[in-house]
Amino acid sequence: MFETIYAQLLLAVAILVITFAFVKGDEPERLAAAAYTMCTLATVMLGDGSSPSVPRWGFMGIEIVLLVVFVGIAWKSQRNWLIWAAAAQVLTVTSHVLIVANLRPPRDAVAAVINMSSYGVLIAMAIGTFWAWQERRAAGLK
Repeated sequence: MFETIYAQLLLAVAILVITFAFVKGDEPERLAAAAYTMCTLATVMLGDGSSPSVPRWGFMGIEIVLLVVFVGIAWKSQRNWLIWAAAAQVLTVTSHVLIVANLRPPRDAVAAVINMSSYGVLIAMAIGTFWAWQERRAAGLK
C-alpha cells in the first residue's frame, strides 16, 4: 500500500497533522484525527489486491463512515474546517460511487481524486487545529 513515493508522502503528512491535532487541538480536532487514523488503519488492514475498476465495498464503507463522522462532529461543534474536510471526503465517496455505478472512470483519475481529497482532509484538519490552538492561546487557556 505504501510502495509509491506519493503514498509515503501522504503517510508522512498524515502523521504530522494527526500528531499536531492530538497535541494542540480541542475535542473536535482530536475526534476527527482519531477517526481519520482508525479509518486509515482499517483501510490498510483491509488492503485487497483487486482491480480499481471493480467496486471495493469495504473501502467504500470505511470512507462513508469517515464522512458520517466528519458530518456528525461538524453538526455538534462550531468548527468550519469540518465542513471543508467533509466536502473533501465527499469527493472520495463519490469516486467509489462512480465505480459502483459502472461509469468506468479512468483508474488513474480515481486514484488522483482519492489522493488529493485525502490531502484536502489533512489540510483542513491542520488549519482547524491551528485556529483552535490560536483561539485557546488568545484566551490565555494554554
